Amino acid sequence: MIDLTMRIKEFITRTHGKGQFDWTDYVSYLYLFVGLFTMFAPIVWLVMSSLKTESAVAQFPPTFLPYSQQSVKVTGHEQVLPLFLTKTAEGERPMAQVMRLGIEATMVDPAKPDMPPIKVNINDRKPINELKFAFENYTEVFGKFSFGKYLFNSVFITVIATLLTLLVNSMAAFALSKYQFKGQKFVFGLIIATLMIPPTIILVPVFLVINSVGLLNSLWGVILPAIATPTGVFLLRQYMLTIPDELLEAARMDHASEWRIYWKIILPLAAPALAVLAIFSVMWRWNDFLLPLIVLSKSEFFTLQLALNSFQGELNTQWHYLLAMTVITLIPITLVFAFLQKYITTGIAGAGVK
Repeated sequence: MIDLTMRIKEFITRTHGKGQFDWTDYVSYLYLFVGLFTMFAPIVWLVMSSLKTESAVAQFPPTFLPYSQQSVKVTGHEQVLPLFLTKTAEGERPMAQVMRLGIEATMVDPAKPDMPPIKVNINDRKPINELKFAFENYTEVFGKFSFGKYLFNSVFITVIATLLTLLVNSMAAFALSKYQFKGQKFVFGLIIATLMIPPTIILVPVFLVINSVGLLNSLWGVILPAIATPTGVFLLRQYMLTIPDELLEAARMDHASEWRIYWKIILPLAAPALAVLAIFSVMWRWNDFLLPLIVLSKSEFFTLQLALNSFQGELNTQWHYLLAMTVITLIPITLVFAFLQKYITTGIAGAGVK
């Protein structure tokens, strides 16, 4: 642990000059800091906002920390009243607001509830806030709607679609990289050419095909249309070109079948590229919104993305719950990327060798 800490410290304090900071070091650190802030500031703000109460989320101007206005129960009033630091003739003192009409607020002293209420200008009182982390946003959200069901649907679609994507794309890449046949380059060029077609262009034909085979309101209707991707075929094909053909010839001399060569030789050697494609596939499937939107209309088949969209009402949206659910949806994709990110550089670098 100490060795790791020293290595991290040495890496962070590394300079262009010998033991001294050069002007290029200042520029580099400034560039890295700006990039780090640009990428992570919205995520940190999202997490902090998800820990705010409903009133704190609607507060203007917004605050970074989850400050919430204090409230108090006053004798003679059924509802809990918000507390304000109010300017009066006797000086500033905490008072509870009974009601507000225009720029005038009716205030009552919670310590002396029998005293008649007073009316003050709204500019003469400031809310009394306290730092409060609303962790109940994460616990109560599971009782608001079928979060577990939506989570299962998203996980099922992501896992099955990723496995099928790896299988189909790796088989196509194996054929295009290790077999010589007439029209090979034309087929590969045709696959790459589909990258120029926006997904929205083929949305209607995809919907008609899904409807004709009876996969509407089915999780398989979301999984099957997108398992073959030109990006995956290109990435794996370029990586498989680096695998020596002599290994395949030696396997054939030992009477290994083509399926055995693919399963025992090609897939293990292409593991870094498969890991990269797996990361991309998980991100695509987990964040996919448009295809599930047109395929799934029954709420029991909704993914988390559709559930988040449906949770927004026409007249009222409980933003504190919505922000908490958004943070929860980010956790799986973040964990996958954190565990597999070391393969990205290796896989992409290997795919660009030939």
